[in-house]
Amino acid sequence: MLLLSTLGYVQRLYDFLRRHPTGVDSFWAVVLFGVTALGLATEAGQQGRDPDAITVLLALVQCVVIALRRRAPEKMLLLSAAGGLFQLITDTDVMISNFAMLVIIYTVATRDVTWARRFALGGAVVASPLAQMRWQEQQASTAGKIFIAGMLIVPFLLAWVLGDSLRTRRAYFAQLEERAARLEQEREAQAKVAVAAERARIARELHDVVAHNVSVMVVQADGAAYVMDQAPDQAKKALETISGTGRQALAEMRRLLGVLRTGEPAEGGEYVPQPDVEQIDDLVSQCREAGLTVDFKIEGTPRPLPSGVELTAYRIVQEALTNTRKHGGPHAGASVRIVYFDDGLGLLVEDDGKGAPHELYEDGGADGRGHGLIGMRERVGMVGGTLDAGPRPGGGFRISALLPLKPAH
Repeated sequence: MLLLSTLGYVQRLYDFLRRHPTGVDSFWAVVLFGVTALGLATEAGQQGRDPDAITVLLALVQCVVIALRRRAPEKMLLLSAAGGLFQLITDTDVMISNFAMLVIIYTVATRDVTWARRFALGGAVVASPLAQMRWQEQQASTAGKIFIAGMLIVPFLLAWVLGDSLRTRRAYFAQLEERAARLEQEREAQAKVAVAAERARIARELHDVVAHNVSVMVVQADGAAYVMDQAPDQAKKALETISGTGRQALAEMRRLLGVLRTGEPAEGGEYVPQPDVEQIDDLVSQCREAGLTVDFKIEGTPRPLPSGVELTAYRIVQEALTNTRKHGGPHAGASVRIVYFDDGLGLLVEDDGKGAPHELYEDGGADGRGHGLIGMRERVGMVGGTLDAGPRPGGGFRISALLPLKPAH
């Protein structure tokens, strides 16, 4: 508990420092000025004189460069260069505050201002030779002076190279983030298109089912009106059929709410029933004839289902077997299980193939037209069911769905 509390304080302190970079730089500027002033005072005491005012002013200028290096880096670079030239002109010895030159060169190199970066690089190259020429080592040979100048250039160049490397790395990560954001936007747009296309297709199919039920009701109503006086029993039976069909059509219409129907009606304006659970056997036979080994079993007692549930079950099995044929490999086999529960219809489709790429299920299919999990989830959601899909532990892919049942009248 104490460790967690300490880590919390450290994190808050870190966040505070990140929010106030100028304050942090100002703190280090004060520290640098204090160390420089102490060094100047010690040197002046050894020589029996007071610190030179120009020297103190130059030290203060370089410390200001440290304090404002992130708020105005280009201006501080020029200020540091001016201070360095003035130091050469006035023959002021090198002091600890000159470390600010390394810092501002590094800071400017991390930014994208081209002229400032080039100016800092030029300063890194000429600063040491100019200092070596101004304050020469009298006892060193010419070769030794050149060697010392070359060695003094290294820290300045290293500061610039480190800053430029950080700038390049930031640009690289910014590019990656921009690319990831763009891909995310494209993926969301494709997913929305896939959802809209799949909902439109589902709406068309459910509309066909509802229209078929309404057509049955109209035919039964006309028949009941015709035989009302001559055959009351037949009229009563027709009315019962109208009642059951109407309830089923009403349930389908409720599922259609919120779904925009687009596209053209069926050819000739005639509406025909859509595939149901019984036709899954024919679907399995077609897959077997195409060369796919399929084990098909039905458990429980089959009974009438709402048209939307029938259609959803058929389409899920159809999509799953199609994906097995496309992505499972030449020797893949599949199994289909349909289980009638008291309050639901269970579907389980498994294959032992190599499985489809993950994006074909998550992103709506390679062609972006609504295939894969997006389409399945939309279908299952329309009837209030649940869907679970993913790779099998032993290889292959598994799709399971539970569709709630309502009594068909």
